[in-house]
Amino acid sequence: MVRTRFAPSPTGHLHVGSARTALFNWLFSRHHGGVFILRIEDTDRERSTEASTRGILEAMEWMGLDWDEGPYFQSQRTELYKEYVERLLQRGRAYRCYCDADELEKKRERALAEGRKPKYDGTCRELTTVYPEKPYVIRFKAPQGGETVVHDLTKGKTVFDNAELDDLILCRRDGTPTYNFVVVVDDINMKITHIIRGDDHLNNTPKQILLYQALDCEPPQFAHMPLTLGKDRARLSKRHGATSVMAYKEMGYLPQALNNFIVRLGWSYGDQEIFSREELIEKFSLENVGKSAGVFNVDKLLWLNAHYIKQDSDEHLAGLLIPFLEKKGCKVDETFNLVRVVKGLKERSKTLEEMADKASFYFKDTIEYEPEAAAQFLTAPMVEVLTEMIGYVETTKAIDEKELEAVFKRMQSERNLSLKQLAQAHRVALTGGTASPGIYEVMATLGKERVIKRLRDAIAFINHSRG
Repeated sequence: MVRTRFAPSPTGHLHVGSARTALFNWLFSRHHGGVFILRIEDTDRERSTEASTRGILEAMEWMGLDWDEGPYFQSQRTELYKEYVERLLQRGRAYRCYCDADELEKKRERALAEGRKPKYDGTCRELTTVYPEKPYVIRFKAPQGGETVVHDLTKGKTVFDNAELDDLILCRRDGTPTYNFVVVVDDINMKITHIIRGDDHLNNTPKQILLYQALDCEPPQFAHMPLTLGKDRARLSKRHGATSVMAYKEMGYLPQALNNFIVRLGWSYGDQEIFSREELIEKFSLENVGKSAGVFNVDKLLWLNAHYIKQDSDEHLAGLLIPFLEKKGCKVDETFNLVRVVKGLKERSKTLEEMADKASFYFKDTIEYEPEAAAQFLTAPMVEVLTEMIGYVETTKAIDEKELEAVFKRMQSERNLSLKQLAQAHRVALTGGTASPGIYEVMATLGKERVIKRLRDAIAFINHSRG
């Protein structure tokens, strides 16, 4: 059975590059009917935080990347790592190194000055005496000759000269294990069959393969994905925009849009651009992972998000929109038909934040008019027009869009006004600006009481402006 894992370090937010790694592993396991495991690599005690762990779990839940096992925490597996260290020591595949930090730094500087690789020189490699009173690290006794071959499922064959590899540290002086060691122990115990990760981990792979061999275990299959770059082809960073998954949630992106976007950063299926969740599971394969880096294009993400907003139900979007409105100080209560608001805005909104911006006028107690719009459309001749509309609204049981359209046409004909003059005067009075959903729709959504109040406020504004 296919068993994949996602193993983030809880030292910050879930980065979109890491989210792509999680998504690829999730899709691969789901495609093969396998198991997806979540493992929190929190051995860096100084930088790992509970808040970061919570943030990672929330981001994965928001993206819909459910896990079958875990989350496991490396900080809770110390005894297991000690057991494996002891196993390597007993087999003569690891040794205690008593060299102090200053001594190692001098050796490193000397090697660099002489044009040699600054690897450990093996001073303690053949020591058989144990010095209990002296601090030490435990190093892996790596082979000094031969080659280690990585048969990568996406990159092909990569050969590493063992003479170039170092005797990596397995345990620090304080007894805490190191990254390359614990991931191998965990992957063995969790029976991981495939490791799908970024290109930046490729240089760790030969070290890990040698550890598998030293422990008499078959390594998993590896697949290293090209990195995600910004438009300038530099590695993705904050200067290219938001890099955390939850930042995109807070900006009003939908998870299905972000998933669709990041899966295409390095993977393709013909010319198809838009994939449902079910299609991604069905079509995903490592054979279609490219070798060139994916470019993070925010415009493409916006386009996808606009598509998914249009496709989503009005009822679901209404629920998602509430926190964005509240963030803008809008009080949403049961007197408002939020579903109707969404229906009028979803075709013209690329994000939920933009939709909330465009919807905020519905919820304001007092409308602020755009100066140019007010000067052009809230003029003295409009007082009689707005007053007549108030009279109509007061007498009707509920604002009906078809009836309202007939009223506008009659007023247009009787007063010899263009539809633009008539509609824009009402639009500015009711929304504060000249851009909004259709005026009939706006009035029906606002309801009688709000329309009457806002039209009266506009008349008062005109009269006050006349002095």
